Amino acid sequence: MNDPGLDEPIQQHSKDVEQERKEEVDFQKEDEQAFLDPSRWWFASTAFPLLAGTFGPMASAFSVCALSQNWRVIVPHGPGGNEANAFDVKDPGWLLAVNAISLVIALIANVALLLNMARRLPFSIAQPITIVGWFISSVLLIALVVTATYSLELPGEDRALTQAFYYAILAAGLYFIIAALMSVTVYGAYKGHYPQEFKLTMSQRTLMLQTISFMVYMLGGAAVYYRVEGWKFLDAVYFTNYTLLTVGIGSITPVTHTGQALLFPFAIGGIVILGLVVGSIRSLVLERGKKKLGSRMVEKNRVRMLKKMQKEEEQHQKLVPIDSAEQAEQLGMTERERRKFEFELMRRIQDQATSRQKWNALLISGSAWMVLWFVGAFVFWKAEHQQEWSYFGALYFAYTSLLTIGYGDFTNFSNSGKPAFVFWSLLAVPTLTIVISNMGDTVVKGIRDLTDYLGEFTILPGESPTRQKAKRLLTSVSSRFGKDQGSEEMMDQPPGMIGEKEKPDRGGLHREILATDRIAGEVEKEELKDATEAAKRHDEVAKDAHEYHYQLIREFRVVLKHLGETPPRRYTYEEWAWFLKLMGEDEDDQSSHRKAPIKVRSKKGQVPDMQQAASDALEQQKRQWSWLGNRSPLMGEEDEPDWVLERLSLTLEKKLKKRHEEERSSKGQTESDGKKASGSSGSSEDAGTPGEAQ
Repeated sequence: MNDPGLDEPIQQHSKDVEQERKEEVDFQKEDEQAFLDPSRWWFASTAFPLLAGTFGPMASAFSVCALSQNWRVIVPHGPGGNEANAFDVKDPGWLLAVNAISLVIALIANVALLLNMARRLPFSIAQPITIVGWFISSVLLIALVVTATYSLELPGEDRALTQAFYYAILAAGLYFIIAALMSVTVYGAYKGHYPQEFKLTMSQRTLMLQTISFMVYMLGGAAVYYRVEGWKFLDAVYFTNYTLLTVGIGSITPVTHTGQALLFPFAIGGIVILGLVVGSIRSLVLERGKKKLGSRMVEKNRVRMLKKMQKEEEQHQKLVPIDSAEQAEQLGMTERERRKFEFELMRRIQDQATSRQKWNALLISGSAWMVLWFVGAFVFWKAEHQQEWSYFGALYFAYTSLLTIGYGDFTNFSNSGKPAFVFWSLLAVPTLTIVISNMGDTVVKGIRDLTDYLGEFTILPGESPTRQKAKRLLTSVSSRFGKDQGSEEMMDQPPGMIGEKEKPDRGGLHREILATDRIAGEVEKEELKDATEAAKRHDEVAKDAHEYHYQLIREFRVVLKHLGETPPRRYTYEEWAWFLKLMGEDEDDQSSHRKAPIKVRSKKGQVPDMQQAASDALEQQKRQWSWLGNRSPLMGEEDEPDWVLERLSLTLEKKLKKRHEEERSSKGQTESDGKKASGSSGSSEDAGTPGEAQ
């Protein structure tokens, strides 16, 4: 490449990309360690802080509710006398003061955790503030609850405790639980199981801020309706809760034109904020959680398969690299065919693990949904005893609320039932979202596929004859038993052709991908131009080098378009063989192959070399690896396009760096030879002068 003007933008863009991916690389290192290690420390390092970031603001919102109203009321005698129209009993000043102190301390703890997640406050400073603050707030509220229950006048025949009292119980319990979870997180960090900082994605980091926004929006809307409609503040909180969660119970509704008009923007804005929160929770549970669960299942299936093959001599021989013609003749396959056998076996392991992981995820989320349903019904049954609900009636109410149907024939009227419903519904809606998403990967997909097949075989028009449909159906069924039909039909050609036969409709590439593709396109043109000029000069060495660089950049641009696809792109064996060949690996050469290890153990504090095949782009050595081993590109949690793109980049960087050093060395040698020639010429002239003088 003769145009030096492109070197600076390429290097600058490379630095920018490297800086942007630094956090992602650190994140992947943690994933690599967790892939082989027990997953409990992943919960301590990632899940617990996110739970604290979600429930911390919720607990503080409940503390605000506990402070907004007196804790005791007098229920009037006579017909119609109930907690809804009771008279407040003023709380002692010390109770309000301690309650306010608890709230202030909890807010400081929340701010410390938020700043720590945003990397504005060090872990060693933020976590003691957060944990101690939440524990203190919990102890203060527990002391107030106990005092209000046993030291102040007990609720008798004409007395009752208000919603604020029950919100204080909820806040105290949440503070204690999340403080305990964060204590486990700090313990794991100081024991060296993970770094003393949160390895969170951007969506996970903003989860706490989004939760704060939603709780502030809900309480702010309650304050507005408290003024406009003249309701009690905590009744307004109950109204805003079931409105924003789209349950729509209807026991409390705005009657003024102002309140009804405000509902239009208020409901839309709240649903948008709620969508952001649920989206972040979905990112945690469905994306990260599924990857963790899926990775562990792949590893377990891999170990189980290798142990089974070791017991069968014929199958076990297929795991050993072929280094002689006699061995190849004995097995009846070449080294490349043996490697393809490994690859297809690993694909089968992945498919089995993916299917099992989807059903396990549905089982876990479905069980959580069932627990919320039955436990919530039990709580409402006990809370609404004055309405004489049966447990079946409570089940009916919880079910219609959990599915956001909200008929309104059963509603909460008790002071304990309303706070319980607010807390329960905030848990139920995200859980329902996760269950529906998991059903979409399993039950709904099966029903949709069955409907499509029945439609094609009956009344719906199709694009292929019935015979081809039957063949496709049998192929799909047989593939579930590990048979890969159609892979032999794939042409052995570069994936730039294979991978571009069917492009997913992504609606445009990301801005950064477009910028990278543009720069790579310019470099590709320069390399092709330089290869053409070298051919004209009959410089075969330079021509081959430029054509190799051109091929690398061309495939780099192809793979770049595969980033972010849903589901992630999975390459065929022929495509992988081509990519590896560009990286300096040859699937026919057994020198870089090895028998797959069954157990991969890593020392404490060290990261296992996951997905480190062909990692010699910057190291002058080759790592021996197997498609079924821990160094396989198919292992770990990194998507295949990401892995290929990173290795192609490293290979290209190495080759360009080597060529620049050769050019610099050649240029220096030329200048040195020129100086020597010039000095030699000058010496000759000086030597001739005395002779002339003589």
